[in-house]
Amino acid sequence: MQLADLDEVMAVEQTVYSHPWSRGNFVDVVNNDYEAWVVRSGQGELLAYVVQMQVLDECHLLTIAVKNSAQRQGLGRYLLAMVTERAKRMQLKSVILEVRVSNQIARKVYESSGFKLLGRRKNYYQLNQTQREDALLLGYEIPE
Repeated sequence: MQLADLDEVMAVEQTVYSHPWSRGNFVDVVNNDYEAWVVRSGQGELLAYVVQMQVLDECHLLTIAVKNSAQRQGLGRYLLAMVTERAKRMQLKSVILEVRVSNQIARKVYESSGFKLLGRRKNYYQLNQTQREDALLLGYEIPE
């Protein structure tokens, strides 16, 4: 991911998430050398992206998104496999992430990719002006 990608990243972010990251969040990602990648079609269209960071001996998957028109084509699974393989090459022990309790589609993708429930973070996500939603903490143990 580069600064030049951010207009397209923001377009996807705002259509995929109810509470999208700000452009400033993504500028910080690029400027602070977080590990962030985009997937483009053969015609150059941005289809998906992922952001992760290393924390001690684990990888924290911060965000992952697939453009609505490109969903259900395996891109999310592809990005998850890329993240877990990269973590393995870096000799990390695990990959962790948070997902909204209500996000059944993402939960199924994570679980079918080998992620297991580690816990619950109460009131982690903004739901609306007055309410918050719990997150499930999921983890993937890197095989040795």
